[in-house]
Amino acid sequence: MVKEEKDQIQRERSLEEDNQSYFWIKYEGEQKISTKNLVPGNQVYKEKLIIKNGVEFRLWDPFRSKLAASIMNGLENFPFKNKTTVLYLGASTGTTVSHVSDIVGLNGLVFAVEHASRVARDFLDRVATHRANVMPILQDARKPKEYFSVFGKVDVVYVDIAQPDQTKIAIENCDMFLKKDGFFFLVIKTRSIDVTKAPKRIVEEEIQKLREKFDILES
Repeated sequence: MVKEEKDQIQRERSLEEDNQSYFWIKYEGEQKISTKNLVPGNQVYKEKLIIKNGVEFRLWDPFRSKLAASIMNGLENFPFKNKTTVLYLGASTGTTVSHVSDIVGLNGLVFAVEHASRVARDFLDRVATHRANVMPILQDARKPKEYFSVFGKVDVVYVDIAQPDQTKIAIENCDMFLKKDGFFFLVIKTRSIDVTKAPKRIVEEEIQKLREKFDILES
């Protein structure tokens, strides 16, 4: 590791384990969410690296990750853990995927789907090439039958795509890949669905579509 990288590693004394998936670390006087770094010394988005008792953690920025923001806002159902298999639609540059990769560990697997070529290149360079448990799939989420790299059913489907028919796409992917009693997360992007409707109404309509097939645990 070069000196500039070492300078970014912060050493803190306070580390409180919240569960087996993520950790709260006191940093600059505040409790911050973090994950154990699966690839010590490696940064994905210039996040802070903190070492405690010889273990390196990556601060998980809730302003860069909707999943982290959900945890900060009291998310109760968090099925990501060691050995979990995940289908992640809308990997983008890999910020959240990298933290999920930390959590599921080398005994878990993240099938990460991204179609946009520009961000896919960044994702490959920053995340997939460094993490053995991330399987990049450069395909359109509308065509789940073309995910030739996905094998078996997954424990969790996480969907963060900006499409008018995002809920339909998500359901089709769940039908094909989600295990019975598995978990499904959908980031509802109201402006991508209909800019003329009130966001609250759109959310209610999309949730109603989901109720036909799923038990809604949180919204």
